[in-house]
Amino acid sequence: MTMASPWPTASHIDPWQTHSTRIAAIADETEGVRSYRLRFDDAAVGDAFRFAAGQFNMLYVPGVGEAAISISSDPEDVGTLTHTVRAVGNVTDALARLTVGDQVFVRGPFGTPWPVDRVMDRDVVFVAGGLGLASQRSAILRAALPGTCRHATVLHGAKRPGELLYTGEYDAWRRAGVTVATIVDEGGPAWNGRCGLVTALLDDAIDDPARTTVLCCGPDPMMVGVAEKAIDMGVSIDAIFLSLERTMACAAAHCGLCQFGPLFVCRDGPVLRYDRIGLLMKVPRL
Repeated sequence: MTMASPWPTASHIDPWQTHSTRIAAIADETEGVRSYRLRFDDAAVGDAFRFAAGQFNMLYVPGVGEAAISISSDPEDVGTLTHTVRAVGNVTDALARLTVGDQVFVRGPFGTPWPVDRVMDRDVVFVAGGLGLASQRSAILRAALPGTCRHATVLHGAKRPGELLYTGEYDAWRRAGVTVATIVDEGGPAWNGRCGLVTALLDDAIDDPARTTVLCCGPDPMMVGVAEKAIDMGVSIDAIFLSLERTMACAAAHCGLCQFGPLFVCRDGPVLRYDRIGLLMKVPRL
């Protein structure tokens, strides 16, 4: 399934060509997680580069390798790209050692986006577990604009309060009319919020199931739980979208690392409708 992009993608920029960027800024988000704002060395390439919320780039650290990372910046921020990255492997560990001014190569964008071009008359509920919010930030920034959707809600769950992502932006999202709710597994003495599973937040987030679209990213069991509860609440199965997290080494459906049943996440995803993958999601270790 190929989904229409909500904004023009880089059709006149070859996604297979690698482009040089420099780190313009680094923001510490949570322990081991940083956001990197990259500026294209060639201003003309930066001006022409377009992506849709939910797509990803391949980031290449010279001498180390490349990794697929979701784009977390606003699609309208022309000339720069932001990627929020957890240091968990060779490439991301190398990226964590870089500083402002260092070079990072980019190719892309790749993948299917969130369907934020089709929710003007609908409520949109973003559900994220842990770092999954990074793949949704672009769409949240779009959904906060007047006329994009009827109402937007962000539900974010994490293991501990210190692992909640983008907490410094919540007030701005709320001022834009977005409802934000958080929940953690382990609260601790200083935590005054809710504890439990993120699925518990759906009860207060879905008022009109027939006109609700659910966009979810996080660990597979969490996403299945969210999807099944939303369906039980009356949300249509074809109005639930998941962004799958799989190892993507080529972005061309050639290496096979991201194969998911008959699908390749780099080519057919990462955003996929639940009615297409629901049964596959329930196969252990697929």
